[in-house]
Amino acid sequence: MAFAPLSLKGRALRLLSQREHSRSELEAKLQRHVQEGDDLAALLDDLQAKDFINAQRVADSVVHRRAPRLGTQRVLQELRRKGLDEDLVRSAAVQLAASELERATAVWRQRFGSAPPPGTPQERARQMRFLAARGFSGDVVRRVVRAGPGEDEA
Repeated sequence: MAFAPLSLKGRALRLLSQREHSRSELEAKLQRHVQEGDDLAALLDDLQAKDFINAQRVADSVVHRRAPRLGTQRVLQELRRKGLDEDLVRSAAVQLAASELERATAVWRQRFGSAPPPGTPQERARQMRFLAARGFSGDVVRRVVRAGPGEDEA
């Protein structure tokens, strides 16, 4: 038994039911399914008017999902890649900057659990590269790796 292909609106609603999508993400995903007579822009306008597409929810969702494991720069990069407004990205940056040291410490502890043995600059450099690759700022990376577990990170 064959099923009829989904309409453009059906595809959009299915994508939105899985997670929050920005308008530009949906446009890119649906573009290849547009057939003659379909008006993708009108469909996206309608979904946005009905609040199915909401940029603030997209930003909150990304921050909630990704911030516990990634640094501020990586999360902001993901928000920009989703095509969100720069004002939303800036407000997320302020929100993330306040907790970056705590988040970096939690990621570091989960991965390494203890300070590098004294006299091993290679291990210290490896830990710093690990945190930097996840988008944490250089200052925060240095503070976390220097402090080690159980010490005051400030």
